[in-house]
Amino acid sequence: MTDKDQNGTRALRLGVAGPVGTGKSSVIATLCRHLRDEFDLGVITNDIYTDEDARFLKSEGVLPEDRIRAVETGACPHTAIRDDVTMNLMAVEDMERDFAPLDIVLVESGGDNLTATFSPALVDAQLFVLDVAGGGDVARKGGPGIARADLLIINKIDLGEYVDVDVAQMVADAEKARDGAPVLALSRKRPETIDRLCDWVRQLHARHARGDHTPVDPGPMAPHHHAHDDGHGQGHHHHGHDHAHHHD
Repeated sequence: MTDKDQNGTRALRLGVAGPVGTGKSSVIATLCRHLRDEFDLGVITNDIYTDEDARFLKSEGVLPEDRIRAVETGACPHTAIRDDVTMNLMAVEDMERDFAPLDIVLVESGGDNLTATFSPALVDAQLFVLDVAGGGDVARKGGPGIARADLLIINKIDLGEYVDVDVAQMVADAEKARDGAPVLALSRKRPETIDRLCDWVRQLHARHARGDHTPVDPGPMAPHHHAHDDGHGQGHHHHGHDHAHHHD
């Protein structure tokens, strides 16, 4: 049984997924920087063979270093957030126990493709992060993460003019793909967009604390083919998508 805080409610577990390079680590850093005075926070990062995202967040100084922990999954990122969440669940529960009572634990997926989703057994809600540099048509491609995550973030909107992306159209396409579910256009250089993100997390935490939030499963990954053996003893996990390991 997971440790619970003084109100009888365990920490809100919030997943952050999305393709490589869209800014997942940056989104988490932004949330930590702006919410750490209101909430007790912890972060779990996922990478296949490194702890690079955790080291990035520690270097940013957004939380005490011992509140940022890395899980090295050794397999496709979606495996550890969807198929077998044991490693992540243990990391989250250890974090909650060590720093009880925590309010929010952020769980960052390793960069995966457009279909990656968290299991509701691991997180209570999930963000899916796209960015304008990935192309204005990405939001139209849909998939479980884009269509059914609790919140879709269109990140780096300040770059739209430099990469010939119509941000308003991209947001409209995303809203259509999500049947009106929330889409948030974000830039860490535009404070009003950060305020909206933080307000969304505050409202989610309030619902969770009241017991009014029910985790919704976005659905499994779409069927996909992996092109080659990863060569690291995970022969049944073949990689057709890019698993570069720079931080976001």
